[in-house]
Amino acid sequence: MDVRHLELLRELSVRRTLAAVAEATHRTPSALSQQLRTAERELGVPLVVRDGRGLRLTPEGELLAGAADEVGATLAGVRARLDELRGEPVGVVRIGSLPSAGEALLPGLVRALRRTRITLEVEDFDLAEADYAARTLDADVVIGHSLTSDVPVGAEGLVTRVLAREPIDVALPARHPLARKERLRPADLVGTRWLGVPVGYPFDSILVVVEQLIGEPLERVQRLRDNRLNEALVVAGEGLSLLPRFTTRPRRGLVLRPLTGVRADRAVVALARADRAARLSVATVLDALAEAGAALDS
Repeated sequence: MDVRHLELLRELSVRRTLAAVAEATHRTPSALSQQLRTAERELGVPLVVRDGRGLRLTPEGELLAGAADEVGATLAGVRARLDELRGEPVGVVRIGSLPSAGEALLPGLVRALRRTRITLEVEDFDLAEADYAARTLDADVVIGHSLTSDVPVGAEGLVTRVLAREPIDVALPARHPLARKERLRPADLVGTRWLGVPVGYPFDSILVVVEQLIGEPLERVQRLRDNRLNEALVVAGEGLSLLPRFTTRPRRGLVLRPLTGVRADRAVVALARADRAARLSVATVLDALAEAGAALDS
């Protein structure tokens, strides 16, 4: 049984089409199709069936896709023991992170790894909560977040580690009447205008709960991903915003106020597949990220 066949089936179980797998793994659809036919011939069972424009795994395919992480974890464990015999973790660790958490955590991680033989490759992306888990196919460690749980939606089968708990504050123009209050409650926000985030992004869940508590909708004049852009528009008087406390820089004309009476913090969480987390280099990175997160909370 070829481990590469298991990995291909795992990729197909998430990405659904050979074209999507090819793009993500820098191979051609024809090469992957040939690999799939070879796997079916060697194993003697059908592994996929057509499903609209994509492919759906057969029960046999699902079984083998699920085994990919188990086999990978075993191989990674052997590699980890080899690294231990050599006395140090070695290799490239790919990290994907939402920008605000990366800004808070990655400088500490870089400092911690400076004298090791671990090389970091970093990609930043801002996604809906449910989309972070799928990125673990491409990265060894994904730094995501959730405002409702310590395990982001869709990450239930992954190795997860809470790195930090970060308050989410209300950002207001310094001249706004609510800026005179030391802290805000949902009732204070009746009739306010907001610079929100796209639907499905974690910060939006706070405003949804506020709307439920006050019994009326809040106006969202924009839905933006970039916190710096939101900061600038808050200062310009376009509306209020929700911003993470650790990485919102002091800015003239901007004030932050805690929001009470509703959960307004996020768990910043590292996600990894079991086979990746078993590698000594990845485990070292996870430990260093946890130390960087603990420093933020102190």
